Amino acid sequence: MNSKNLRIIDANLNRLREGIRVVEDIFRYVYNDKNNSIKLKNLRHLARIENYYEILETRDVKNDVLRNSIKSEQNREDLNSILIANFKRAQESARVLEEITKLSSIRDSENFKYIRYELYNLEIVLTKITSNSK
Repeated sequence: MNSKNLRIIDANLNRLREGIRVVEDIFRYVYNDKNNSIKLKNLRHLARIENYYEILETRDVKNDVLRNSIKSEQNREDLNSILIANFKRAQESARVLEEITKLSSIRDSENFKYIRYELYNLEIVLTKITSNSK
């Protein structure tokens, strides 16, 4: 796989794991929800690709043309808006990974598809929990 595709994979692996981690930590520390925290943790651990060092070599944070945040990324109204933003971030990244890894590994692609659909399901369950606790 070429370095540009690996760079896309690197960025989206980071986004995927970071987004899941934010949601996981909210359910772990705010809601003390062990079961859903474990589900999220397991998904985060599934978000891996074998050629880590090859991917890492393509990282170029300094020259990222969209490195700076835009206004909508800086504004959060409450904990629920943080959850929604991070669910969306993780789902979108899983979709990118699903598509890009089709170029090299159907197994990896199907793994990211599985993660994406699990996130869709968890989003429904977890946003109901948070809206009920207001």
